[in-house]
Amino acid sequence: MSTSKQLLTSVEMARFVAHGYLRMDAVVPPEMNERAMDVLAAGIPPVPYGTPLEEAYPQGSFAHELVGLPAVAGALESLVGAAPTVDHHFVHIREPHEGKAQPLHGDAIIDVRPDAFDVQLMYYPQEVTADMGGTLSVPGSHLRRTNETDTGRYQNLRGQTRLTCPAGTVVILHHGIWHGGRRNDSDIPRYMFKIRLNPTVPQVRLWNTDDLADPAVATELSATFPWYEPATGRLEVHNRVLLWRTLTGDDSFDIDYWVTRITNRPTLANQGSHA
Repeated sequence: MSTSKQLLTSVEMARFVAHGYLRMDAVVPPEMNERAMDVLAAGIPPVPYGTPLEEAYPQGSFAHELVGLPAVAGALESLVGAAPTVDHHFVHIREPHEGKAQPLHGDAIIDVRPDAFDVQLMYYPQEVTADMGGTLSVPGSHLRRTNETDTGRYQNLRGQTRLTCPAGTVVILHHGIWHGGRRNDSDIPRYMFKIRLNPTVPQVRLWNTDDLADPAVATELSATFPWYEPATGRLEVHNRVLLWRTLTGDDSFDIDYWVTRITNRPTLANQGSHA
């Protein structure tokens, strides 16, 4: 296994900005997944809010090894920088045949930051099958601001995804994405370990920007999803352009002139004098 951090590319970052998540299948090796089952069943002690990630988990602990995996460390650095802090973590256990599910919700209560975001790392140590109640999420929902369970009355949205994955999968979510844990109808418990991380540096060009000019970046940022309304769904692309401008430090970036035209505010000062 490589020991070098694997930073995201610009195309991968653009896909995150559009979809609101990054999925890495089977990125955690089998021996760690086997160890994780006992570790998560026993619980992981909480850490104080704002603890630097590098100090939050002791050397040799499972959580320390998880966030240190090259692909995981590289993705986190690309999204929230090299020294994020831990907001909180939690071990979620869905019991067999428990008969309940979370409502659709976003974790970003009253969080209206347009120029920064937290991420939530979700790790699945075992294979998640359809009947185990994998996490449901709604791609492209993260920039449509809601207040926690405002979306809870919605049962199903076109294009939503219900996670099924191999053991060792890590999903990193934008804090605002609509999601919920589904009911576990299987005969075994389902485990998921979550860490929410806060950036401590401006989230500007933290990834590998060698492909920043790749046309695939704009293609990714232009993606639409089945639940979008024909008209107001376009606002999601507008909001992605604004976020991409922040992430790249490029205030001129645009897609189909959408942001440029509505931020155009001519003033008398730049009209010049008329004789």
